[in-house]
Amino acid sequence: MPIPSVSLPASVAPLQNAADQKDAALRQAALDLEASFLSEMLKAAGLGKAPEAFGGGAGEDQFAGLLVNEQARAMAESGGIGLAESIYNSLKDTQE
Repeated sequence: MPIPSVSLPASVAPLQNAADQKDAALRQAALDLEASFLSEMLKAAGLGKAPEAFGGGAGEDQFAGLLVNEQARAMAESGGIGLAESIYNSLKDTQE
């Protein structure tokens, strides 16, 4: 027996789509902020600094910064320290 599908009225669908886009934008902003925070914390902890004996010059310093940023983004996307969720909830509360 097929399950009947439920469709939203045409006037509700664009409103729901706009709300979903706003929600996604808030989540992305919160994730970006947590990734930036984690990146700064990792840099302050010394991650990405070249060892003195094997330093590769200015190029290595630039790429080390990119590596730290990507590591921080990966941490944030996998749950991080929970900062993104707290930021998202706060942003959501201020919009309501």
